[in-house]
Amino acid sequence: MTTDAARRVVEPVKDAGHGRSQYERDRARVLHSAGFRRLAAKTQVHLAGTDDFLRTRLTHSLEVAQIAREMGARLGCDPDVVDTAGLAHDLGHPPFGHNGEAALDAVAATCGGFEGNAQTLRVLTRLEAKVYGPDGGSVGLNLTRASLDAVAKYPWPRRPGRRKFGVYADDLPVFAWLRQGAPVGDRCCLEAQVMDWADDVAYSVHDVEDAIHGGYLTLEPLLADADERAALCADVAAVYSIESPDYLGAALVDLLADPVLAPLATYDGSHRAQAALKTTTSVLTGRFVTTAVTATTARFGPGPHRRYAADLVVPRPLRARCALLKGIALRYVMRRADAQGRYERQREILTDLVGVLAERAPEAFDPVFVPLWRAAPDDAARLRVVVDQVASLTDPAAMTWHTRLVG
Repeated sequence: MTTDAARRVVEPVKDAGHGRSQYERDRARVLHSAGFRRLAAKTQVHLAGTDDFLRTRLTHSLEVAQIAREMGARLGCDPDVVDTAGLAHDLGHPPFGHNGEAALDAVAATCGGFEGNAQTLRVLTRLEAKVYGPDGGSVGLNLTRASLDAVAKYPWPRRPGRRKFGVYADDLPVFAWLRQGAPVGDRCCLEAQVMDWADDVAYSVHDVEDAIHGGYLTLEPLLADADERAALCADVAAVYSIESPDYLGAALVDLLADPVLAPLATYDGSHRAQAALKTTTSVLTGRFVTTAVTATTARFGPGPHRRYAADLVVPRPLRARCALLKGIALRYVMRRADAQGRYERQREILTDLVGVLAERAPEAFDPVFVPLWRAAPDDAARLRVVVDQVASLTDPAAMTWHTRLVG
């Protein structure tokens, strides 16, 4: 078995003679995991369950996996590795999306904070119930090194000045194992870069699609008002892009002039309008994928490329367009004035849950978390288990638990 296909715990050979690869097994394990099923009731941008059309973390993850698989295959990556990374990349996200992530980060300050990507590693390597090691401890899904590394799009622990990170302090041993063979430093493998770009593409294009369909967004203010365009570019420069507002402003003018966006300005929800909206989504996604693949093969050759043999090349104008689409969803959907009260309530729910579960542990936990809490060596470790419990809940479950435990 190659180093990339190694697992932390050696398992009996399965499917002898049937040709299923180790990476196909990884993909199946994620797809059938409890954490993956829970994504069906976790918020993407809009509150999960509020509209049959809108995306959840589950539908988003399926779309990321499809985009990553196609792009990775064209570059020469193992398609099942990038597919697995796309399916798994949001397993650690808590209830209520990034708003919930911020709430848990605040209440978990004394145990190292909370970050969805670091939580994903914890879910894959510890919290999911699948394989146990010789010492009796859980190793989660026991995925291969290559698949775990492909999920690690922030391959470093928490550092001052960096909002994103990919591993908590008490998960550093497994992190060191999965990074064996990686270059020294923070470089991601190609598969992780492909997954990360697929995530950005799906996020940017599909959230705008959802917002247009749901009636939350119209392009008229951007088309008509230079001050509004400048305000959007300031938001994007602050949150999603390293580019200056001036550079983003020029990119936004080009984006709005693109004929592929024309159907968005006259969307009325009709069958024909929905078809036109889908065409816009498809064309934008295809451009984001094809341009990156073409730029990467132009720099590194035709391949096949995988692991650390190449880096994904995303041209500057393409990255700016993607950031602008993400900014449109941020400014006109996530930052809507009528949403702020709901966001405050969501943060209150998760903060209350951590407090009451810390007081009533472990009896109030799901049974799977009880032995983890009892084995925790100190208060910080026990708080981490409380946060694990809350992060595992779906949006509806968090509200139900709050009503039952807090009132």
